[in-house]
Amino acid sequence: MGDWAKKAEDQEVSQLVDKLNIDCDTTGNTHKKCLDYDLRVSKSDEENEFDVADPAETSLLIKILGKGLVNTKLSLDIQQKNPNSPLHSVKTFEALHLKASLLKGIYAMGFNTPSKIQETALPTLLADPPQNMIAQSQSGTGKTAAFVLAMLSRVNVSLNHPQVLCLSPTYELAIQTGEVAARMGQFCPEIKLRFAVRGEEVDRSKKIEEHILIGTPGKLLDWGIKFRLFDMKKIIVFVLDEADVMIATQGHHDQCIRIHKMLNTQCQMLFFSATYDKEVMDFARLIVADPTIIRLMREEESLENIKQYYVRCKNEEGKYNAIQNIYGCISVGQAIIFCHTRRTAAWLAAKMTSDGHSVAVLSGDLTVEQRLAVLDRFRSGLEKVLITTNVLSRGIDIEQVTIVVNFDLPIDVRGMADCETYLHRIGRTGRFGKSGIAINLLTDEKTMKVCSDIEKHFNKKIEVLNTDSADDIEKIGT
Repeated sequence: MGDWAKKAEDQEVSQLVDKLNIDCDTTGNTHKKCLDYDLRVSKSDEENEFDVADPAETSLLIKILGKGLVNTKLSLDIQQKNPNSPLHSVKTFEALHLKASLLKGIYAMGFNTPSKIQETALPTLLADPPQNMIAQSQSGTGKTAAFVLAMLSRVNVSLNHPQVLCLSPTYELAIQTGEVAARMGQFCPEIKLRFAVRGEEVDRSKKIEEHILIGTPGKLLDWGIKFRLFDMKKIIVFVLDEADVMIATQGHHDQCIRIHKMLNTQCQMLFFSATYDKEVMDFARLIVADPTIIRLMREEESLENIKQYYVRCKNEEGKYNAIQNIYGCISVGQAIIFCHTRRTAAWLAAKMTSDGHSVAVLSGDLTVEQRLAVLDRFRSGLEKVLITTNVLSRGIDIEQVTIVVNFDLPIDVRGMADCETYLHRIGRTGRFGKSGIAINLLTDEKTMKVCSDIEKHFNKKIEVLNTDSADDIEKIGT
């Protein structure tokens, strides 16, 4: 497994932050980190469109930013579809009766005891006869390590052909999974793995002999069906990871179904997703028969310890003056300001920078590596204000944020209040049991109605704040 481990290490996405060196222009001049965001306001249509988070990039960000496993106390919801295979859980990896070389790899990765989802998922994943599974959980809960362990455990090294397929929606996410597999299997040199991603070429005159293929649907479809480089009927484990992202990526849904149709009915089907809505479940039912369903209940973001206010402003300049007055009256640790568009974010960043604030900007035109660098600097306190569009994803927590400002209130495609996004946004403050402040800047009757609808939805009063009064502002800081 040495070559695989080296390749995964060479391409390890999480290391990009430390050695970031990004071109900011097309003339060949390389800037140190491109962190001095280009604050020139673009007039292009793209800059004026609502900025939307890309699901695959969001997932990758959360994976890379995660510092080890989340020590969750959340409850599991388990639906056992097969009454002949009673569920049980384990408290140690030794209880799984793994090969010594795999156990050694697990401990080398820093896993001492199974995470909550691993306690229940692993006995099912490793059961004999194999059990199908649908699992839903947030990033950082150990689900990737769980299914990778199942993949490595199922391989029969005496057979030189692919036995496990693992599908990821993007090149970067496949590399992340491969990195986990390489580290966990570092003491199993007899297990051969291969990436099936862009840039990987194969000799079409020879059959593929590696035991595990990790890649994207298009490449695996070409290798398995178009070029017939391996026998799909001999696959014994099929893993579909990041299913919610897969659905959101054009073409991947149909490609996954085409691959699935070529597999043996006895193949173990493992389906993983961070969300669990109707679209994801409909997809899951097409892929997985008679599954055990394991859901890690999502931590509810609460408004209880967040004080909410709204400010009436005449226009965009009025909104900016309100922010300035707030900063002039109370001590702000770190703040996140949400805007609809990249243009507004760039305009606001330019004004705040010129007035002496240390500002970071996070928007959809930045690469994942650039976003990581921005978040890294903000988390370490090098910038005190983070101006962002909707690309700041759920699951990214910055403990020292005390104020969240909605420069633009979140609305859906119909212009109605987007209450879920509002909860997610202001939930960036008041984290970890601390108190927080949310301020909504309103300019007209339309935005007043959106604010009123949000207030009614959560049945939680949003107080008016007069930012022309220093006394009123000082009260919110106490």
